[in-house]
Amino acid sequence: MASVTMSESKSRGFMPAAFRNATADALCMVAVLLLVALAAFVFGGAAMQRVVTYAAIMLTAVLGLQIFSGNSGIVSFGQAAFVGLGAYATGILTMPTALQKTALRDLPQFLAGHQLSFFAALAVVLVLAVIIGLLTGTPLLRLSGSSASIATLAMLIIVYTLLVAGREITRGSQPFYGVPREVGLWTAAAVASVALVAARLFRETSFGLATRAAANDERGAAAVGVDQRTARLAAWVAGVVAAMAAGALMAQFLGAFSPRDFYFDLGFTMLAMLIVGGMTSSLGAFAGVIVTIVLVEVVRRFEGGGEVLGLHLPVLFGLTQGVLAIAMILVIWRRPTGLFGERELNLLRRSGRQAVTASAAPPQHVESDRLTADHLSRRYAGVVAVDDVSLNFQTDSITGIIGPNGAGKTTLLNMLAGDVQPSAGTVSVGGAVRQASAFRFARSGVARTFQNIRVFPHMTVLENVVVAARQVEPDLGHAEAAAMGELARMGLEKFADQPAARLAYGQRRRLEVARALALKPRFLLLDEPAAGMNAVETAELVSILSAVRTERRIGVVLIEHDMRLVMNLCERIVVIDHGRVIADGTPGDVQKNPAVIAAYLGSRTARAKTADQATADQTA
Repeated sequence: MASVTMSESKSRGFMPAAFRNATADALCMVAVLLLVALAAFVFGGAAMQRVVTYAAIMLTAVLGLQIFSGNSGIVSFGQAAFVGLGAYATGILTMPTALQKTALRDLPQFLAGHQLSFFAALAVVLVLAVIIGLLTGTPLLRLSGSSASIATLAMLIIVYTLLVAGREITRGSQPFYGVPREVGLWTAAAVASVALVAARLFRETSFGLATRAAANDERGAAAVGVDQRTARLAAWVAGVVAAMAAGALMAQFLGAFSPRDFYFDLGFTMLAMLIVGGMTSSLGAFAGVIVTIVLVEVVRRFEGGGEVLGLHLPVLFGLTQGVLAIAMILVIWRRPTGLFGERELNLLRRSGRQAVTASAAPPQHVESDRLTADHLSRRYAGVVAVDDVSLNFQTDSITGIIGPNGAGKTTLLNMLAGDVQPSAGTVSVGGAVRQASAFRFARSGVARTFQNIRVFPHMTVLENVVVAARQVEPDLGHAEAAAMGELARMGLEKFADQPAARLAYGQRRRLEVARALALKPRFLLLDEPAAGMNAVETAELVSILSAVRTERRIGVVLIEHDMRLVMNLCERIVVIDHGRVIADGTPGDVQKNPAVIAAYLGSRTARAKTADQATADQTA
C-alpha cells in the first residue's frame, strides 16, 4: 500500500491545500494594496490619491490580461477593447437622464433613461462581459498560438472601429462626457482586491490547471483528458470580465473619454506592465503595475521639458511610451520571465502536506473490458505507416508491441489513444466506436505516455499529476490526495513542489507514468517507457508496472526496444513490420517465429537459423 504525505482529512476538508496557499498569497497582495491606499489617503494629497486610484484600475485590467495570457500562453493584444466596452456601457447606464437627452439624442430607447448607481451598473456590465466573452471567445479560440494573438489584435481594431462608427450610442470620435465621477480610491481598491483574489485562485482551479497544462504541452494535456478549447474559453471569459470591470471603474474615474483612450496606447501599457512583472503569475501582474506606475510618474515629470541639474530639457512627446518600451525590452532581454519570474508567492508552500502520513485509498480493480483496433490503416502522403491492423487488447493483461525502427508501432499507439485520425478502420473502447480525440479517449479510460517525454515543465510535479486526477476525481482535494498517492508509488513525493523541469530524465519518465495512472485508466499505453533509463531504473519500472497490473487489473500495452524487459514483463507480444502484424503470441512463440527473425536479422540469416533449428529438432 502506498503511503502519501498528506492528511486525508486536510485534503478533503474545508479547503484544498492549493486553494489555501493561493488564498494566503492573494490576501498578502491585497494587504499591500490596501496599505498603499491607506498611505495615500492619510499622507497623500488629491494628486497622489488619483495616481493610486488609477493604479488600482489598471491592476484590475492587467489581472484580466494575466488570467488569459498568463495561463494560456497566448498573448492578447485586444484586452483594451473590452476595457473600452465596459467604460461605454457604464457611461450609458449611469449618465443622468436630463444630460443624456442632450448628449445622446439618438440613443436607442432601450438604452435610455436608466441612470443606475455605479454598483448596479457594474453588475450589468459583468453579466454583459460574460456574454461578450462567450461570443468572442468561442470562434477566436479555435485558433492557437500566434494566430490567436493576431486575431485578438484584429478584435481590438474592430471594437475601436465600432465605437467610432456608433455615433448614436458612443458620440463617435468625440468625447463621451457627462459620466458621474463616483469612483474614488476605496472603490477602485476594493474591486482590484477582488480581482487579485480571483486571478490567484483561478490559477488553481480545474480550468486554470488545464489552461496552464495546454500552454506547456498541448498533446500532453490532451492525453490526460484536458479539453483545451473549453479551458481556454473559461480563461478568456474571466479575463474579459476583469477587463470590463476595469472599464466600468475607468468611466467613472475619468468622467469623459473617447475611443482613442482604449486603443493601442492602453493595450501597449497593459502588456508592458504584465511583461515587466511576469506574465505567468498574479504576483507578476501586481508587481508589474506598481513598478510601471512609479516609472511612468517619474518619467512624466520630464516629458514636458524643463531644467534638470542645470540642463535644459526640451518637450519630449511620447517619452513615457518610449521609456516603457525600453523597460519592456530590457526585461525580456535580461529576465524573459519578468522581474518576479514564473512562480507565485507560495507563502504556505502547502506545508500541511508533509506534516502527517496517511495511507492512500486502496486501488480499485477495473471491470473486464477491451480495446479494439478494427482494420486500422494510416497513410502519410502515399507512405503506409500502418496497414490494415486488427487487434484486441483485454484488461488484466500486459501486451508488448515490438518491431524494427519505422515499423509503425508509435503510429498504431497514437491511433489507439485517439491522438491520430486513422485513414481507414476504427478504434473502439468497451465496444463503443470512438472518433479520434485524445482528450475524449483519456476520459473514456485510455491513458498513455509518449516516446518523447511530455510532462508540463513549468508546472510543479504535483500539479502535473493533479491535472490528470482532476478529470476523474470529484474535487480538487480528492485530486491532490490521489496525485500524492501516485507520486508516492513512483518515489517522487519529495519533489511534489518542485517544477517538473528540474527532475532528472528517469524521474520525468516516472512522472509521466504517475500522471497517466492518476486517470484511473482501464488501459495504459506506454511508448518506450524505459528509454534512457539505467538497469536499476528499468527494473524498478518493471516492478511498478507488474504491481499496477496486479492491483488494478488494467490492460497495459507497451512499445519497447528493450527485449529483456519485454520478454520478462509481457505475456503477449505483437510484432509489427512495415505497418503489418507479422506475429502475435506468447514470448516463446514469437522468439521462434521465422517472420520475426527475418524482420530483425534479415531473410538470409532467418533461413539459416530456421535450418539449424530444424536440424537440431531432427537430431533430438
